[in-house]
Amino acid sequence: MSNIIKIEDVENAPNKRLQVDFEDFINEINTIAPIKATLEVSSLGEFVKITGNVKGRVILECDLCLNEFEYNLDLDIEELFAKNTLLDEYGQETEIKEGQFITDLAGKDNIDIYDLLYQSVILDFPNKKVCGIKCKGDDFLSEENFAQNQVDPRLAVFKTIQVKKEDNADKK
Repeated sequence: MSNIIKIEDVENAPNKRLQVDFEDFINEINTIAPIKATLEVSSLGEFVKITGNVKGRVILECDLCLNEFEYNLDLDIEELFAKNTLLDEYGQETEIKEGQFITDLAGKDNIDIYDLLYQSVILDFPNKKVCGIKCKGDDFLSEENFAQNQVDPRLAVFKTIQVKKEDNADKK
């Protein structure tokens, strides 16, 4: 099945509702198995609403020890898309209140499910990715490791930076 939902197909569906099943890998996300989603797409006049559930297992990198670990995805999504450009209707400034996050299709006649799921999955990842409650990440930052001159590999680039000092007398 295509990962593109045509607005016309939703409009012509019984009760203006379509069920979409997605089972595929998302290239930009390190997954163990295909991500599965069951979505309902509904036409609501000037808007299209997509609701559903997404499940899968992904591999993340621990922020403390830098080891990889498995993370279970199980998230509900609810997205609202405006069929026509919102800016024409609301003018230049609009206050967005809770629950008013709407994606503007700007007249496009389709919705990319692959992109929607990519964004939903990425936003579901925890802010602090930790492999477990017993993570030994503190050992990585211990004084012993610093004494051995070990550097976090993510920060190695900063060893090559040279700072040019300015003479304060030249500024006056």
